[in-house]
Amino acid sequence: MAAGDGPAWGKDTVAGVLAIVSTRLPLRDLCSLLLVSSSCYRDLLAQSTLWEVLDLREMSRAGERLISALSLARYQNVKRINLEFARDIEDEHFLLLRNKVMKSLHGLESLNLNGCQKITDKGIEAVTSCCPNLKAFFIYWNVRVTDLGIKQLIANCGQIVDLNLSGCKNISDRSLLMIAESYQELKVLNLTRCIKLTDVGLQQILLKCSYLESLNLYALSSLMDKAYKSIASLANLRFLDLCGAQNLSDEGLSCIAKCKNLVSLNLTWCVRITDTGVLALAQGCPSLEFLSLFGIVGVTDASLEALSKSCSNTLTTLDVNGCIGIKRRSHEDLLLLFPYLRCFKVHS
Repeated sequence: MAAGDGPAWGKDTVAGVLAIVSTRLPLRDLCSLLLVSSSCYRDLLAQSTLWEVLDLREMSRAGERLISALSLARYQNVKRINLEFARDIEDEHFLLLRNKVMKSLHGLESLNLNGCQKITDKGIEAVTSCCPNLKAFFIYWNVRVTDLGIKQLIANCGQIVDLNLSGCKNISDRSLLMIAESYQELKVLNLTRCIKLTDVGLQQILLKCSYLESLNLYALSSLMDKAYKSIASLANLRFLDLCGAQNLSDEGLSCIAKCKNLVSLNLTWCVRITDTGVLALAQGCPSLEFLSLFGIVGVTDASLEALSKSCSNTLTTLDVNGCIGIKRRSHEDLLLLFPYLRCFKVHS
């Protein structure tokens, strides 16, 4: 059949194709598609789920774009806003939002402010006051946020279940105590490099946030073994990052091994761990898919043999680089024990 001889697409077909294609387009292309024709414009606006997400990640003039977009009728039911690494976002933009388009954010469920380093407690108070239904809040790598900002988040948003405070070096145990009291249904918590935190705050989280499924304690080297032992109370825990936990002992790891649903565990540079702890882990956590023992010199081939008896069919990532006590750690040796391994190196 020659080109052009086939049947022409009807309006319903065009609308169907647009519905499929448009979900895969970045915001800039999606907005360009609105200008193609009046029928395209109508068909795209009819796809209400397209306008539930506003992705301004890494964009210049993101603050202006945000205010402009939320002034449009199509974004009146936005559920997710991504401003990750939109570095020109400032408190003033959120103050303007509160004054101009507050109602547009009433249904917002997820707000990503990762890398927005100009935002302070003032900005957090302004934007969260517009979002009573927020469930996920991410503010990685922000050293301006303090306990006051967390207090304002909690006062304005009572339904948070996913919270990323990674790199927020100026929050203290006071924040953790407030989180533990107010967010007891929290499922995901990232406290990477929150260096002011101590066992006092963490233990309150572990005591009261029993629904946690993911806990990231990367590079919190001052925490003590007593706090790590309390992780055993998290029956739903699937992801745990303890990279650099230099005070974690075999006894502490044996307690953590009671979290039988663990799928991912990072023990990189947990230098006090020996075969004793790993054997307990092998017995308690048969569903492990990801495990890093990078840099732990106290583990031997006995650890791998124990893990192979329980996790040989599940482990796909295993990093034993730097584990000088393990003699058979070539890729070939590891594959004999763990045939489904696909990744042998997590840290460089």
